[in-house]
Amino acid sequence: MPKSEKQKLKLLYLLKILTEQTDEQHPMPMAVLREKLKAEEISAERKSLYSDLNCLMDFGVDVGFDPSKGNGGYYLASRDFELPELKLLVDAVSASRFITKSKSEQLIRKIEKLASRYEAVQLQRQIYTSGQIKNENESIYYHIDAIHTAVHENRQISFLYMEWNLLKKLVARKGGKHYRISPWSLMWNDENYYLIGYDAAAGMLKHFRVDKMGSIEMLKERREGEEIFKKCDLSAYSAKTFGMYGGEEQIVTLSFPNSLVGVVLDRFGKDVSLQKLAGERVAVHVKVMVSRQFYGWLAGIGKDVKVMAPESVREGYRGHLKEILENN
Repeated sequence: MPKSEKQKLKLLYLLKILTEQTDEQHPMPMAVLREKLKAEEISAERKSLYSDLNCLMDFGVDVGFDPSKGNGGYYLASRDFELPELKLLVDAVSASRFITKSKSEQLIRKIEKLASRYEAVQLQRQIYTSGQIKNENESIYYHIDAIHTAVHENRQISFLYMEWNLLKKLVARKGGKHYRISPWSLMWNDENYYLIGYDAAAGMLKHFRVDKMGSIEMLKERREGEEIFKKCDLSAYSAKTFGMYGGEEQIVTLSFPNSLVGVVLDRFGKDVSLQKLAGERVAVHVKVMVSRQFYGWLAGIGKDVKVMAPESVREGYRGHLKEILENN
C-alpha cells in the first residue's frame, strides 16, 4: 500500500495501538505513539496527533491520560469487556466439555484480543483445567448452527443418531435410519448440548445429544408440536430427567435430614414444596423421570435419603441396589 494511502488509515492504526499495547497500568507517551505510527509508515506530528486523539474521544473511544509516569502517557481507559469478565469467559470455554481442545484454544486466542497484550498474559494462565475431558467432535459447532437455522426458519430436520461401539467408534443407531424431529430448543445440561424437539411419530418431546448427531438435514416441512413445547418448563424438564436420560415420569416423595435441604434444592430448584417431618427430617414431592440415573443419584446421597412413595419406585430402588450387590 502506498505511503499516502496508509496515511488515510492513521486513526485506525492509532486505535489499534491503543487497544493492543496500552491499558491503565501501561500508558504510552506521545513520543512512543509517534514512533509506533512511524513504524507503520505513518507520519504524525505532535499537534496533529493531539487532534487525532480528540477525534477518537469525540467518536466515543475512552482514551485516558496518566500524567504520573515520565512525560505522561495515553491509554485505552475502558473496553467492552473488563479483565475479570474475560477471565470468566476463558474459564467457561476451558471447562466446557462439549468444546474440543483445538476449538477452545482458538476461542481463547480470540478472547485475548479483547484485552491489551499485558492483560492477555493473565488470560493465558487461565487456559488449563485439570482433569478436563474434552469432546473430540469438531462438527458440533456446525450442528448447533444448523439447528439454530432450522428453528429460525421453522423447519423440521432429519439426522442420524450415533452411539459408541467396542472399537470406540461412533456408529448410527437403528441401522442407519434417519430420525425426523421438529427442533424447538437447545439446552446445555451436565456439560453437554442437547436438542429438545418434538417427535411426531411418538407424539412427545424428546432430547438428543448434539455431539452424537450426524448428517443433519433441514427439511421442507414446517415444525410440529408447538403447543406441547409451549407448555414445557425447560428448567423443570432438565431437573427431572437426571442427566437427560429418559424414563417414566412420576411424582416421587422423598424424605431426608434437614442438613440435606441444599442438595435437594440444587437438584430440583427452589420452587419445590418442603414438608417438615419429625426427627429433624423433611419431605419433598418432585416430578422426575424414574430411571437408573435417578436411582444412582439417590444411592450417591446415601442411607439418609428414603423413598416414601409411590411403592413401585420404592421397590424399583430396592431392586436397583440389590442388582448392584449381586453383581459385585
